[in-house]
Amino acid sequence: MLQDATRALIMKTILFLFAAVPFFSQAAEKLQWQVLKSTVFAGTVRQYAFHKTPGLDAAKSAALMVFQDGHSYVEGNFHAPEVIDKLVQSGAVPPMLLVFVNPGVFADDLAEPQGWNTPKGLKSNRSVEYDSLSPLYAEMLEREILPLAGKVQLLSADPTQRAICGTSSGGICAFTVAWERPDLFAKVMSHVGSFTNIRGGHLYPSLIRKEKIRPLRVFLQDGTNDLDNEHGNWFLANQQMAAALKFRHYDYTFVTDDSEHGGKGGGKIFADSVKWLWRK
Repeated sequence: MLQDATRALIMKTILFLFAAVPFFSQAAEKLQWQVLKSTVFAGTVRQYAFHKTPGLDAAKSAALMVFQDGHSYVEGNFHAPEVIDKLVQSGAVPPMLLVFVNPGVFADDLAEPQGWNTPKGLKSNRSVEYDSLSPLYAEMLEREILPLAGKVQLLSADPTQRAICGTSSGGICAFTVAWERPDLFAKVMSHVGSFTNIRGGHLYPSLIRKEKIRPLRVFLQDGTNDLDNEHGNWFLANQQMAAALKFRHYDYTFVTDDSEHGGKGGGKIFADSVKWLWRK
């Protein structure tokens, strides 16, 4: 009996230790992060990586999906490579090249993997790149990231075969890219998007209502317990975005829950969200 109890205790300890160890997927381990020195955002460097889903043909142009704060979509709440691989294999979405891009930091190089925290002693350019209502980030993608992606896989030039995605400031960044350059991207996915007055993002609902309609498909997700601070109320801002998109008859959806700021809410519905975004 004592031996059985000891054996059970050992097994519980082993299971606890395994649960405590971070899960690193095979797809994530295969990603080769590289460093880009930007000329569009002079003085910055950033890491980026590519993932080819099953079914890609090197001789045929493929769909594309770009993720801001790319590190957070590889693992964390989303596990984008594994989730989208399974969707491709099931026929729910087309084969595509996934592009993970991290925000710029002012440095000569990056020796360590980028995460949410800026390396000690370095200055991040994330808010300037992501929160600004400007075509510059789209220009950076067009001139510096997409040509590199094109060397990995022949890409479709059709904007309806290109999606862009992000969380928080990365969410408004994704919308800004498509808003400024609908000839580059026609599909947008925003998780807890920062459509608040960090750098003027609160103006988007009015701009959507007044400016010409862009040929965009927009997925929005936010939670009722999202941020409420000096920049604005995130849930209210996303409600305003959804109302403006509805008023102008955009192809959009707005999924709500009770989540806080971060990727938990979006991660729970990520597979269905991707299917909605890529539906025919």
